[in-house]
Order: sequence, then C-alpha cells, then structure tokens
Amino acid sequence: MTLDLLAVSAPGWAYMILGGFTVAVRAARTLFRWASLISRQFSLVSLHVKQSLYVNEVVLGTAFGVLMGPYVANIFDPRSWTVETNAVTLELMRIVLATGLFAIGVELPKSYMAKSAKSLLVMVVPTMTIGWVASAAFIHLLFPQLSYISGLAISACLTPTDPVVSSTIIGGKFATQYVPVGLRRLLIAESASNDGLAYPFLSISIYLTVEASRRAAIGKWFLVGWLYQVILGVALGATLGFIFSHLMRFAHQKGLVEREGYVAQYIALAIFTIGVTSTLGSDDLLAAFAAGNAFSWDGSFDTQVGNEVFSSVIDFVLNSACFVYIGAWLPFSQFNNPELGMTPGRLVALVLVILALRRIPAVMILYKWVPEITSWREALFAGHFGPMGVGAVFISTLALSRLEAPHCPPQNQEELLAVTLQPIVAFVLLGSIIVQTDKDIEQAVTPKAGNYIQTTEPTGTADSSGVARNTTLLSGRGNGIPETDERDVADAGFYPEVT
Repeated sequence: MTLDLLAVSAPGWAYMILGGFTVAVRAARTLFRWASLISRQFSLVSLHVKQSLYVNEVVLGTAFGVLMGPYVANIFDPRSWTVETNAVTLELMRIVLATGLFAIGVELPKSYMAKSAKSLLVMVVPTMTIGWVASAAFIHLLFPQLSYISGLAISACLTPTDPVVSSTIIGGKFATQYVPVGLRRLLIAESASNDGLAYPFLSISIYLTVEASRRAAIGKWFLVGWLYQVILGVALGATLGFIFSHLMRFAHQKGLVEREGYVAQYIALAIFTIGVTSTLGSDDLLAAFAAGNAFSWDGSFDTQVGNEVFSSVIDFVLNSACFVYIGAWLPFSQFNNPELGMTPGRLVALVLVILALRRIPAVMILYKWVPEITSWREALFAGHFGPMGVGAVFISTLALSRLEAPHCPPQNQEELLAVTLQPIVAFVLLGSIIVQTDKDIEQAVTPKAGNYIQTTEPTGTADSSGVARNTTLLSGRGNGIPETDERDVADAGFYPEVT
C-alpha cells in the first residue's frame, strides 16, 4: 500500500523542475550578492566579473528547459502530458503575458500613455507594419512553398516585441546604467502595446488564408479584428481598471482594505480581465495592459504599495517557470524537414534577416518624430531592442487553433502553414533569445555606453526574499520603469557626463 503511494508522474516532475529552477536561481543570486558584499574592497574586479558573466533568467530558464526536455534528459516533456498540448501552452502563455502586461501598465508613470501618445503611435503602428510586411517577404523568399499570405501569418507571430523579455532586459543593471530614462519608458510601453496589436496582424493573415474571397476576409478583419477585438478589448480593460481603482480607493479610505489588498489586486485583476475578455473573444492582452494603466492612471496604486516586492516575486516565478517550459517545448526535431523546404541553413538565414530588418530600418527612418530618441545611436538601440519570447509562442499557438488540423503530407496551403508555422517561429524565437539578450551585443548598440558611467550605486535595500527594493527607480516590481524623470536621475549621479 505504501509503495503504491510513491509514484513518479509527469506533473510531479514538472512541479519539481519549474519550482526548483526558480529556487535555484534565487539562491544563486543571493549567494552571489553576499559574495559581492564580502569582497567589497575588490569592487572594481567584482563589477567586471558580474558584467562579464551577466546572464538573465530568460537565457538560464530556456537553457535549463532544453536540458530537462525531451531532447536531452527527457524528464520534462510538455507534449507528453496530453494530446491538447497547444491548449495547455496557450493558457500558460496567456497568464504570464497578462500579468506582465498588467504590471507594465501599473508601473508606468501616471498618465504616461496620454503624454507619450505621439511617440508610441510612431513606434508601434508604422514600425510593426514595416517589419511585418518585410519579414513576410523574406519568409516567402526563403521558403517558396509558403505563399506570401502564409508568410504574413508567420510574420505576425514574430512582429511584436515581447514584454516579458523586454522587462528583464530593461530592468537589468546595464540598461538602467546606460540607457536614458525616457527611452526605457518608451521601449517598455511599446512592447506592451504592440504585443496586443499582434491580433489584427494575425487575423488578416488567417482570414485571407481560410476565407473564400478577399472581400469577406477584409470585412471580417475590420469588424472582428479591429472593432471587436482591439477597440472593445481596450475599452473593456480600461473600464475594469478604472472601476476597480475607484473601488480600491473607496475601500482604503473606509479602512476596509490593507496595503496587502492592493498588491493582491495586482494579480487578481489581471487574471479577472483576461477571463472576461477571452470569454467574449476580444483582445485579452491589450485589455490587461489597459486595465493596469487605468488602475494606476492617477498614481494612487504606487502611493499605497510603495516598494512592495510581492508582485515582483510573482513575476519572477512566472517568468522563470515559463521559459523553462519554452525550452522544453522547442520542437528541435522539426527544424530539419527538407520535404517541406525547411532546413537549418534556411532557418539560420531567416533569423539573421529578421533580426537585421524587422525593426532597425523602420526605427532609423522614423526616430526624428520620436522626442525620446535623440540620436542615431539611440535609434539603433531601439531598433535592435525587439526581443521575441512568450508573445511569439502565444500568437503562434493561437494561430494553430484557427487553422485546420493538417494531413501528412499537407494537402493545401492552409495545412502547409499549420505544419510549418510553429517550427519556424520556435527557431527564430531561439535565435532572438540568444542574440537579443546577449550582453556584448547589447553593450555594442547601447546609446550611452561610451559617454556615461555610473559613479554611485542605486540607493535601496534588499528584503528577506533577496529582491532589490530600489528607491530611485521602480525596478523593484520587475520592469525597471523609472518613477522620476531623466533630470532627477542625472542629478542623482546616474548618468554623469565624462568630461
């Protein structure tokens, strides 16, 4: 009887691997922090070592997932749990994205979206459109069996800048040290905005693939893709955030809610928002971002929670577990399928082309209309800064749910798209994680790396969980979004000019 209770199961391994990785990374960071404090007299050497060995949880989590996954240790295989693997993947990515987008919305300075509407409009709409169309052209060129419309569907999964990876990079020490405050705010807000706007890019591609006429496809795209999904999603999310903001303020004034209640609302409202909007079939990602923005539009949320770190702990756990899952999910066996025209050489060429042309040309052309970008070096950094991650997995999985199950071999263009979409997206995603989170490349394109140095460390303490509580920049809750303006930071010694 006792032996019957001891059973090794796939869910058990999953819990141990996902939770164990998060605990191990946090413990390693804590030990490294203590070692750095002990050897503070060797601070210059310590700083050099930490910068040279800089690796964030995105890279660590993905690598750990690959090692534990079906192609190496074969311990953690999400596809072995159920035949509905896509449904599990879709909902996991949805939760991680929603909490991340809500967090970005909450932590932006009050009324930021209204004040920076012009810059965000330039960075989101034309930049996404140019990258979407150009990437689709090269997908069609490298994989001629796929039509240009199919290329647009795949490109729609790769167009958005991932908010989870962006938060990790923008909140990192190197970015907070050298990248101007206004530019960091803009990039993190852009990543949240364009992730939700991937819906209409994907929907027009899918409608053109599955509908009998282009007129019907464009009509559905306008009515469903824009009015029902995007506009209704934003309105619904903003309304929910506004209502709950006033309810929480009223409850606080009456002494009905403690500070912890505000922090709990951080997660609860994000999940409630995606539950409502996904049930209605609207854009739940934009709704979560809009809800977070409306929830803290007047800054009252930050006033109540201060430097509370609970939300950053939740973000860290979800993000780490998510990238372990992605590492195990990557379909390495499908990266070489000559019968479908898919070979490693073509995939590598596609990665290089997309990383070079997806954002950089558009941003270099348009940056003069963006006040936050003041030089071509900052434009180059903003163009290079377009990591792909959780959003690409979510959008590609969502696309598969809209396509028919393919035969073997595929019988038409729709089935060919269903077979090739995720392997192509997964390979480009892997390349993006390797290249766009690389410290040396980030340093090479960082706008102020050669002109500014950090002479003082950020003021702040670390709580018992080991999460830094920075009193100058709001990086304590996970996104590195500055609360003060750039002049305050410069005056505080963050970006002193080298004479």
